[in-house]
Amino acid sequence: MKKRFRAQSSEFGVGKPGSEKRTSKPKNESVLFGVSPVLEALRASARRIDKVLIADRAKQGRLNEIIDLARHRGIAWEKVPIGSFAKFVAPDVNHQGVIAYAASAEYSADDDILSACGADALVIIVDGVEDPRNLGAILRVAECAGADGVFIPERRAVGLTETVAKSSAGAIEYVKVAKVTNLNWLIDDLKKRNIWVVGTSVEASLNYTEWDWTQPSALVLGGEGGGLHRLVAENCDVLVKIPMYGRIDSLNVSVAAGVILFEARRQRTVGGKQ
Repeated sequence: MKKRFRAQSSEFGVGKPGSEKRTSKPKNESVLFGVSPVLEALRASARRIDKVLIADRAKQGRLNEIIDLARHRGIAWEKVPIGSFAKFVAPDVNHQGVIAYAASAEYSADDDILSACGADALVIIVDGVEDPRNLGAILRVAECAGADGVFIPERRAVGLTETVAKSSAGAIEYVKVAKVTNLNWLIDDLKKRNIWVVGTSVEASLNYTEWDWTQPSALVLGGEGGGLHRLVAENCDVLVKIPMYGRIDSLNVSVAAGVILFEARRQRTVGGKQ
């Protein structure tokens, strides 16, 4: 081993006839929208789904599978005029003709995720990502790369919102996500478990392909614009970078996650760096 070094039962109210005013929903209820999020929620059976609404003019395709799964699970569904969707979701939402009322996505305990990791642990720490679309895309990459789990901070970061669920294309139903009070405490715990903590920084001297990802590793990704917080970066075992060849000095955080995670997966498939 290398030497460490520092570097919801209530639905939206309809209101008066012709009104599109929406009321707040219970904290334990979420509205899923979009074909992939609803479809994967039905497939996973990980949380309660109360009802599915399908727009009467929506293209069929995978909607037929949604209907079949709802019937199989005994979940109520119905077709409604597409214009009525404005009562349930914001007008700029790309709902693709389907929404579902479901229990809110639940967080996992951080210790449960870490205890389930094997000798080849691969987890992700997201340090202050505030854009729900970015977090959703990171969850999608994490699921596709077979990561063991994702950790997010309680403060100054987005949680598991409906937009995150939509952007994850259904990955939120499968990826374990833990919310932690202090990322630096989490990093200390990871080190005690012999998991290497690898941060990302445009100023790092080591390329991401030069790190041995066959070791149990935790990838730490910084937030939009500011990157890793100073103390988080200092507590990482090593910092790596993705070299840039154009005029922009960095990638979107979810794209960077995909590049690095699939390098980790490649190394683990072929047996190490090449």
